[in-house]
Amino acid sequence: MKNTVIALGLAAIVPFAASAADGRLSYNYVEGGYVATDSKGGDADGFGIKGSLAVHPNYHVFADYTGQETDLGKVDVDQWRIGAGYNRGISQNTDVVARAAYQKFDPQYGYDFNGVSAEVGLRSQLHPVVEGYAFAGYEDYSKKHGINPDGEFYGRVGAVANINANWGVTGEVKLAKAGAREWFVGPRFSW
Repeated sequence: MKNTVIALGLAAIVPFAASAADGRLSYNYVEGGYVATDSKGGDADGFGIKGSLAVHPNYHVFADYTGQETDLGKVDVDQWRIGAGYNRGISQNTDVVARAAYQKFDPQYGYDFNGVSAEVGLRSQLHPVVEGYAFAGYEDYSKKHGINPDGEFYGRVGAVANINANWGVTGEVKLAKAGAREWFVGPRFSW
């Protein structure tokens, strides 16, 4: 019985490993790692986890979570977003991607804010072991507690260095209009 379960598990994994090894971009992944934010209001660092799941060849759902602690005052700040995306191949190695998400900014002290974001960009298999991506986006948090945060444009660029068909190392930076920078680096598991 044990051998049958192992054999069935391996048989189920083979198609996913083959698609990851053929150079196509995968929208099935989980990544986690170190996050650091540099901003005028203070710096913070902590951890983050991100994931994406293809629900159709051209559609995927995704979620991100970061938990950081500010350098000034040691305040915990949680941020998360959940959304859906559309991806379309424009060449053999490049997709155009559009995404929309609901997001939340939740500091330990003070007010939390709900918002939305939308972004569009390119993902490309630049080399058999290197993927790169660049997005331009806009995020806006809704008015709450008499405070109406300004919406802002941002840019997000990153790369993944693939170690094998399933494992890679990812690095990303998000640059906001107000000069804030958020860095992410960590391992990625794709299937």
